[in-house]
Amino acid sequence: MRVLARSLPSTPLLRSLATSSHLPTAPIRARCLQKYLPTAQRRTFLRRQRDGHTLETLNVRDMRNESYNYHMRRRNFLLCGAIAGVIASCYTAYLLVVAIRKPKKFDSGLPDKVDPFTTDAGSRRKVVLHDAEGREIVPTGNSTVPTFPRLIDLEIGAEGGQETINGVEYTLVGLGVRTVTFIGIQVYMVGYYIATQDIAAIQSRLVKEINPIATTLVASEKDTLRQALLDPEQGEKLWSSVLQDVRPRSLFRIVPARDTDFHHLRDGFVRAITARSQGNSAEFGDEAFGAAMKEFRSLFNRGKVPKSREMLLCRDAVGRLTVTYDDGQTGMGTIGRVADERVSRLLWLNYLAGKQVASEPARKNIVDGIMEFVERPVGTVATRVI
Repeated sequence: MRVLARSLPSTPLLRSLATSSHLPTAPIRARCLQKYLPTAQRRTFLRRQRDGHTLETLNVRDMRNESYNYHMRRRNFLLCGAIAGVIASCYTAYLLVVAIRKPKKFDSGLPDKVDPFTTDAGSRRKVVLHDAEGREIVPTGNSTVPTFPRLIDLEIGAEGGQETINGVEYTLVGLGVRTVTFIGIQVYMVGYYIATQDIAAIQSRLVKEINPIATTLVASEKDTLRQALLDPEQGEKLWSSVLQDVRPRSLFRIVPARDTDFHHLRDGFVRAITARSQGNSAEFGDEAFGAAMKEFRSLFNRGKVPKSREMLLCRDAVGRLTVTYDDGQTGMGTIGRVADERVSRLLWLNYLAGKQVASEPARKNIVDGIMEFVERPVGTVATRVI
């Protein structure tokens, strides 16, 4: 009995059982063990059966590490959620600021994304609208520069008489967007204008090029002229002869669709002129042409060109180039001039003809405008007004 008392837990009942000699020992021991000793937990499919050595295999360090890892994961998760919330709030605030600062477009009477040309009886004709002041405008399809004026009056190119008083009227032939990189970032809108009084000379020259005895071109002859103007070699030959022999007064109107600078525009112009002059060193390899190019570069030693600011590249009857720019403060002013006719001719060809042009949409649009001229009798210009 003394051995039993030492081996069992020290409880009052067991002590009384151990000291009592009048009770049967075996049955009493079995009943006490069943009553006071912990029973083994029954095993289920979700819980393993515990053995009697659970407390012996318990590792306090592992429990502490597991608890630490749990709290670290919980902290990191909450921290990521807080950072994501801050970023989302900042981005939402930014979108709200942009939406508030964006100018609202109210009903202006001008439809959105109107094609500058429309098809009428199988012919592509220029679409002409009227603004609130009654001026004729042509939609560009660009949201930043939505319209171009159909007519521009300038003193540049005036040859005397009434032109010196009223200025020279220039008529829009075609327009398009200049894009860069493979994703097509829009840089500026460009439109080609010809002096209204000189259109008849261009009509006559191009019509005679296809049919020497005709005054207008029929549908098949128009297709022949269109293919010739779009062909890299024939188109460059035709436009070169027009610029050198006919020498119509013309201009390119450039309006940036995004903020840029004069150096960026200059680099594009210079690269185009250099690429076209390298193949003909006999005509463009002299010192006079090099000096003219140096003078041309110096015209663009300026700063920024904000979007929607107007720049005009004007070519008069002798081929002299005049560059004007509207800085938004003092109005349109002359930047400078380059007298050498070859500089403006190569710059014009960069938009009109060749294997690579500054704006393929502008080149095709200009050809559509030329088709308007040649389908009418020499001396007339037709547009579609809506």
